[in-house]
Amino acid sequence: MFKVLTLNNIAVEGLRRLPRERYEVASEIAHPEAILLRSHNMHDMDIPDTVAAIGRAGAGTNNIPIDAMSARGVPVFNAPGANANAVKELAIAGMLIGARNLCNAREYVSSLTEVGDALNKAVEAGKKQFVGFELPGKALGVLGLGAIGVEVANAALDLGMRVDGFDPSITVRNAWQLSSGVEQEETLDQLFQHADFVTVHVPLLDATRNIVNGDRIALMNDNAVLINFARGGVVDDAAALAALDSGKLHAYVTDFPTPELIAHPKVVALPHLGASTAEAEENCAIMVAENVKDYLENGNIRHSVNFPEARLPRLDAWRVTVANANVPNMVGQISTHIADAGLNIEDLLNKSVGDFAYTIVDVNKEPTEELLKEISEIDGVLTLRNLGKPVT
Repeated sequence: MFKVLTLNNIAVEGLRRLPRERYEVASEIAHPEAILLRSHNMHDMDIPDTVAAIGRAGAGTNNIPIDAMSARGVPVFNAPGANANAVKELAIAGMLIGARNLCNAREYVSSLTEVGDALNKAVEAGKKQFVGFELPGKALGVLGLGAIGVEVANAALDLGMRVDGFDPSITVRNAWQLSSGVEQEETLDQLFQHADFVTVHVPLLDATRNIVNGDRIALMNDNAVLINFARGGVVDDAAALAALDSGKLHAYVTDFPTPELIAHPKVVALPHLGASTAEAEENCAIMVAENVKDYLENGNIRHSVNFPEARLPRLDAWRVTVANANVPNMVGQISTHIADAGLNIEDLLNKSVGDFAYTIVDVNKEPTEELLKEISEIDGVLTLRNLGKPVT
């Protein structure tokens, strides 16, 4: 029986992927093997040593102590692309809201106290201050061409916009899905030059913090609109506010409010609505639950932010998995210990990414506790799991 701790409400359809006969799932549970969450901040949490996997039902993982979990050999899973349509729709809505001054217009109408003909006159008299502009023919820069960025770029093309994209790490899969009508720029500055809109779709990393700064905003066309449904911190908010005051920016639409942003009349600050649809929450929960389940039962890794993709079909064999530092001769040492114990390796997979590696080994006999101890004591091994034979 696997124990799973939930730190937030997880969509029921996701939890149904964890069969009750094999999984105990609760918001309070001792010695969990896995944790599922959405926005809960885990940085100050005392994470039990029993935890073997963490699943974030969403894309961003900055609320999880990734480095600490990596050092413990614990993969952190997320759900990239599961919320792509929800965020795409909101990004398009953000462009329309910013271009047509819809929020300020609504506030104006809400402030009116007239009735009858007087109300009609007030409406007609006030509307000229909210004159906006249309999207067709305008230049959109899409920063980040992951699942969300690709969908935004393609949708903007359908609206008649001229679309440029920038992502030096675009995957082959996303490149295939990106419309040929999207111009991929070679530098970040080129993306901003002469842009009427820029929408940001990158994770918050050291390399992306304040990636949208004053110098880059200055490259945009006057009266431009900036959209951020990615992460707080990727836009230099002080620079955005200064650009709003100078007229360089017409509007700034963001999902990450601060007191300074809320107070500015040209900022549309939303309460982190990016993936807040029933469909997105369900899709994210299903994806992360299935991947955590596959890891707990089979040792396979898919959509982890800190360990490599590693999937090996199950044989009628005993399976051992090893998470380790990415150092030379690790597979050789593991194989030697297995051979010295008189076991044959029936299948093996080793993958690495950055400083970490992961090995799945299927052997023909049940490994002894002595063998498992020997492997776990190899210098550089972070964690070892004995998964036994497949569950039928």
